[in-house]
Amino acid sequence: VAGLPRSMDDSLGPQAQKVQAFVDGLSEVSPVPVETWDERLSTVAADLVMIESGTKRDKKKQHRDAIAASFILQGYLDQQRSTRREEGEP
Repeated sequence: VAGLPRSMDDSLGPQAQKVQAFVDGLSEVSPVPVETWDERLSTVAADLVMIESGTKRDKKKQHRDAIAASFILQGYLDQQRSTRREEGEP
């Protein structure tokens, strides 16, 4: 799963186009499927979690990307689980 940085209007800006090109290239050489997931507001959510947990300012930058990535992956996994349930799979 690769985070795709869509704009708030759902368009693909320059950075999202770079990510999409990378994913397309990776998909051509990887036997593992590569999917993108909307990463809008994942950094904002990560910042809120760190504020709520009392993370010190100097440590926030160090952890922001990892926390945001966990939100991206969790969103993708939740959607997959929901889709399976809708299709009647366990």
